[in-house]
Amino acid sequence: MLINLVRDSVLQCFCHSCKAPLSVVAGHKKSKLPTKKPSGKGKARTKQPKKVKFITTEIRCQEQSKGGLCYEVILAEPTGAKRAPSPQRSQPSPTQQSAIEEKLKAAEERRLSLEAHKLASLAAQLSKIEETARKKDEITAAFMTATRESLDAKMNSSEEKREAHMSELKSKLKEHLESVEKTRLNLEQQTREVRAAVEEKLKTAAAQRDENIKKMLDRLKEHEDQVIRVRQGMTERAQNLETQIQGKLDQARERREIREREQKEKLRNHNTVKLARVRETADVIAMRELEAKKREIDMKVSIAEENRQREIQRRLQAIRQHERRAELVRQNKQNKTNGADQEVKSDESALNINNETASSG
Repeated sequence: MLINLVRDSVLQCFCHSCKAPLSVVAGHKKSKLPTKKPSGKGKARTKQPKKVKFITTEIRCQEQSKGGLCYEVILAEPTGAKRAPSPQRSQPSPTQQSAIEEKLKAAEERRLSLEAHKLASLAAQLSKIEETARKKDEITAAFMTATRESLDAKMNSSEEKREAHMSELKSKLKEHLESVEKTRLNLEQQTREVRAAVEEKLKTAAAQRDENIKKMLDRLKEHEDQVIRVRQGMTERAQNLETQIQGKLDQARERREIREREQKEKLRNHNTVKLARVRETADVIAMRELEAKKREIDMKVSIAEENRQREIQRRLQAIRQHERRAELVRQNKQNKTNGADQEVKSDESALNINNETASSG
């Protein structure tokens, strides 16, 4: 009833200025009236409702803040007549007291019968609970026995499978060990053969190297002897050229002196300065010719010396390359032997790891 009153009062106009009937409000409750937004940055301007006479149950609406509404439900005072005060009870009579005692006894008997009935129902429920617990224990015991039997069967089957797997692994490991031993023996034999072949090759290479070195030394000695002979020949030629040049210079000097005497005889009246210049030019020309000859001889000697040094360097480089090749062959042999030993060691370590895994499994 209160909900209906609240709903009817909500359907009425909030401002209470017009007493619109409920039928009109109900008919136009879906129509939306335009609402004005509060203007200004300050507090919201609200219009207080007019003071009207409220009906029995009514709701008042008041806008307290921007976008917030407050509703008040007003309940009117009761309009019914006041209840008359009940008369005071008088003292009960003896007959009434005996009837009350009988009623109390009957109520006590009913209470005891109800308690007995409750106890009987509780006992029946407890017996049912005990029966269900016993059945549950039997089911769990049966499940545990079945599970234990299945687990024992699984353990036995897994133990058999494990033993079969272990025997298979042992046989495989035995075969693998035999194959590894065979490969090890083959590798040892191959390494011995390779070592013998490499040693033979090294011996032959060392012998050839010694022979080549001896030949190269003999050639170098012959070359040095030839260089000495060439140098001696060049020095002899240079000395011969110097003697020839000196003879030519002496002859030229003699001819020059003869010419000078002739010119002196012919040109006694010429200036002494001019004669000195002519003498100086002749000396310069002679000295230039001598220096050119000496320069040519020195150049030939230096070229021969450079050629000899180049030949010696080339021979030494060839000897060093041969020694490097022999060293590389020796290193390759050492690497092959080390690689074979490492392979054997890796096979042995793999076998040890497999044995450890088999023992741990």
